Amino acid sequence: MKDRLEHVQERIRQTAKACGRSETDIRLVAVSKTMPVEIVKKAIETGMTDFGENYIQEAREKTSSLAQYPVTWHYIGHLQSNKAKYAVRMFDFIHSVDSLKLARELDKHAKKIAKVQAILIQVNVAKEDSKSGVYGEDILSLLRDISQFENLAVKGLMTMPPYFNAPDKVRPFFAALRGLRDQIKNENIPNISMDELSMGMTGDFEAAIQEGATMIRVGTAIFGDRH
Repeated sequence: MKDRLEHVQERIRQTAKACGRSETDIRLVAVSKTMPVEIVKKAIETGMTDFGENYIQEAREKTSSLAQYPVTWHYIGHLQSNKAKYAVRMFDFIHSVDSLKLARELDKHAKKIAKVQAILIQVNVAKEDSKSGVYGEDILSLLRDISQFENLAVKGLMTMPPYFNAPDKVRPFFAALRGLRDQIKNENIPNISMDELSMGMTGDFEAAIQEGATMIRVGTAIFGDRH
């Protein structure tokens, strides 16, 4: 795993350098879903600091078993409103907020534990029926509503583009998310920051970095194929 991680870090370094960015501006989130606690522990020992999980039940065991380690936990899967109370207790970042209903629940439960929950808004850039996420044309009104919640901090946007086996086919979707981020910034909505773009996975993270990603979600290239 150490070799794979170093290889990914080198790819990040080279890509960032080639497009005039600093590698320190890009956070590598290791997608640890389906990986057992001992594998995640090994990843922590090799230097990983950020982990992405898709399922509340599975994450509960990991976050409690590994609570002594100073790592950042990211929720990157589809989150149902009735699981909001668990998510705010376990996760530092929630990448997949796509509705006012979910935001309201997160705010309510964050308030109960005196926490300001960092969130990203998931955007369905390609308008795929099979994927969650708000459409680009609806995001400003959603953000204006969410900006009223005192226990949520919107940090930026996240997307999962259509699957292609060629990074250059995905690039326009990354560019579209960046364009949306710039448009939102110009609106100067109170309490809304647009510092983060969570996009890019094992097969296309170089293209995502070139288009401005600040967080990339990489699983297979670090952990190997999932069984």
